Amino acid sequence: MGEQVFPTKGNLMTLIKSNQLAHKGFELMDRKRNILIHEMMSLLEDVRLLRNEISETYKKAYLALQDANITLGIVSDIAQSIPVDSGISVSYKSVMGVEIPKVTHEVEHVKITYGISHTNTKFDFAYKCFLKVRDLTVKLAEVDNSTYRLANAIRKAQKRANALENVVIPKFEENIKFITEALEEKERESFTRQKVIKNQQEKAKLKKINQ
Repeated sequence: MGEQVFPTKGNLMTLIKSNQLAHKGFELMDRKRNILIHEMMSLLEDVRLLRNEISETYKKAYLALQDANITLGIVSDIAQSIPVDSGISVSYKSVMGVEIPKVTHEVEHVKITYGISHTNTKFDFAYKCFLKVRDLTVKLAEVDNSTYRLANAIRKAQKRANALENVVIPKFEENIKFITEALEEKERESFTRQKVIKNQQEKAKLKKINQ
């Protein structure tokens, strides 16, 4: 044994209570881990589908932009007239103590802010494609960040559960066993000593009677 534990009934009761709490903590940590895994698994398929869709949408958008550049020349000056989208807000919900982001995007009606006379349908199509890219990026940011936070929380829960199961609980049970055996040994010694004293007293009593 590493740490010295004195074999007293008080220490035994304290260790038993601590062991019960450790078992309860392990059960709660294991339950938390399982709930978080279930939550993350429900998002992984969304991540896969979103990544595939956003990859195709980006490809389509850049091809459309290329076509617009070919027909209009470099369109960066025209694109500058499109306002920056600021309609994004982030809130959070708690899943077993893990803050999961909820990204909300207030979609406004598409307004043409560039001169129609200086553009064409290819530019309009590229603009429309990049709007879809934006919407998918917002959704992917939410799901991707959620899975990252869940994975990190699962890793921590697993580490704590392992520590309780493989280190803390075995140590408590080892100490409980040690104290229990030591107290039982003391009780046997006490019983034997009392029996010897009783026998000696009876012998002394019989000897006194026979005298």
